[in-house]
Amino acid sequence: MKVEIINKSNNPLPKYATPQSAGLDLRAFLDVPVTLHPGEHQLIKTGLHIALPEGYEAQIRPRSGLAFKHGITVLNAPGTIDSDYRGEIGVLLINLSSAAYTIESGERICQMVIAPYTQVKFETQTKLENSVRGEGGFGSTGKQ
Repeated sequence: MKVEIINKSNNPLPKYATPQSAGLDLRAFLDVPVTLHPGEHQLIKTGLHIALPEGYEAQIRPRSGLAFKHGITVLNAPGTIDSDYRGEIGVLLINLSSAAYTIESGERICQMVIAPYTQVKFETQTKLENSVRGEGGFGSTGKQ
């Protein structure tokens, strides 16, 4: 599938790290480095604009290494970029660690996964069909 992209940054286009990667690495596009202090969140620009085909979304997900090593993750994970959005892709990062972390321009900050979606039409009912689980919620299936 081809996706139109405008790259206003000086970073390379997003790419897959391996032939079977699901996510494309996105990089920060910053005038100056940004330091995230513990508990702080900030919108980090990428300089990228995309035009997805109808029926597809881009999901913004954390990079596992950044989360594991430094406690930096995507606050609204997964973030969704709708197919009709044409603005710059921004990534809402948060520092969940106890140490400050500085993000440099060009640093890989998240992954973007392109995925199909389905829109639904709700049909109002007064009763739903029974299921084995029924109304069992959080923890209702127990440990196994």
